[in-house]
Amino acid sequence: MSKDLSWLIESKPNPNIPPISPGDTVKVSIKMKEGERERTQVFQGVVIGVRKGGMNANFTVRHVAYGIGVERTFFFQSPLLDRVEVLQHARVRRAKLYYLRGLSSKATRAKLKAKGKVETKLELELEPEPEVEPKLELEPEPEVKPKPEE
Repeated sequence: MSKDLSWLIESKPNPNIPPISPGDTVKVSIKMKEGERERTQVFQGVVIGVRKGGMNANFTVRHVAYGIGVERTFFFQSPLLDRVEVLQHARVRRAKLYYLRGLSSKATRAKLKAKGKVETKLELELEPEPEVEPKLELEPEPEVKPKPEE
């Protein structure tokens, strides 16, 4: 009999993580501490798996750099996750995309059918231009004088 004590710990979802699914192309920003400095590192790639389960919920992102595949697993509850941006959604037919490990990056792009790019919200404060009615200035037609009859 295993004792699961995860119910004792209250888990709060990270508000900086949008809903993601396998096949999505994401950009993950991670807080890195180097000595006394703290910086943000960006990791961009394809989500190959999402694991749900409370405190242990995580997602795995794969990126191919210079012909070498790199995978990183991120916990949803991690305080080190700064933010996650979904760049593109893809339509896939599997929950785990481990078969992408054996494909080249070009073949991977061919396998992932894009649903469409995610629209980013641009909040521009544009004032509406005042509507001006066009003034039509018609030149008066020259008067035609009847010719005097001779």
